[in-house]
Amino acid sequence: MVLVAVTAAGVRVYQLRQHADVATTSTPIGVGSPIDAAAFAPGSCVSLPPTATPTGVTVFLDAGHGGTDPGGVGTTESGTSVNEAEFNLPIALATAQILRAEGDTVVLSRTTNASVFRLRPDDVSGGLLSNLGVHDDVEARVRCANLAHAQALVGIYFDWGASPTNAGSLAAYDPDRPFAAESQRLATLVQDDVLARLNARGWQIPNDGVAPDTTLGSVSGDPSAGGIAAEAAAYHHLMLLGPADGSFLPDPSTMPGTVIEPLYLTDPFEASIAASATGQCLIADGIAQAIEQFTR
Repeated sequence: MVLVAVTAAGVRVYQLRQHADVATTSTPIGVGSPIDAAAFAPGSCVSLPPTATPTGVTVFLDAGHGGTDPGGVGTTESGTSVNEAEFNLPIALATAQILRAEGDTVVLSRTTNASVFRLRPDDVSGGLLSNLGVHDDVEARVRCANLAHAQALVGIYFDWGASPTNAGSLAAYDPDRPFAAESQRLATLVQDDVLARLNARGWQIPNDGVAPDTTLGSVSGDPSAGGIAAEAAAYHHLMLLGPADGSFLPDPSTMPGTVIEPLYLTDPFEASIAASATGQCLIADGIAQAIEQFTR
């Protein structure tokens, strides 16, 4: 098949083995419809229709971070500094393109390098998202997924560690939701399919497994400062996947979901794969295949 990745250098086309042929240009934002233009930042929470016979399936893809939130930062083998947000988006766009060509409706949390939430002054501090801004932006992604009435939620992120020797792919799910078993099944499919494609190239990415998000938490800022940082530290879930928690997250996501972190940006070898159009295409293909297996 033909798969397109959107990179800093432009549109790149690669041949992959699965799924029907897709268009050889990047997804035009004009074909999408904002779900609630007043509630989200421009270009965010956008629904893209299928380009083949509709399956009736709607999928929510969250391209993590964006705008004033670069996410994790790392360095490639060539010494280039990279950040998470610049890779999550092209992978989400490529995944959406495959799924649409298979008949699915895809809702993207963002289609540009921007936040999802319409930021207020308190959401930004020193040119970056404040603790409150991080909370508000993730909560907006949850709200978008619920408005989409999606059958599956996949968050596309990258990992980072204290040492350049930290490496591997991990998928998370929340064990404390009514649909925990389905979320775990989705996480396992995504983890297995993404790793299979990466390691078919001989890259030997370690399998860090499928983990409950209770081991990952939802920390933003210094909990000792109190306020939203303390609430995040006490939550012990990923907001994108986790259960309701008072005013911190009154309306959680309502569908099975997983967050995939396929590579460590702090490992120069893995960061180089993440920065490559080939690596992005393989990750997108694995995610799309897993979603198809889950929803069919």
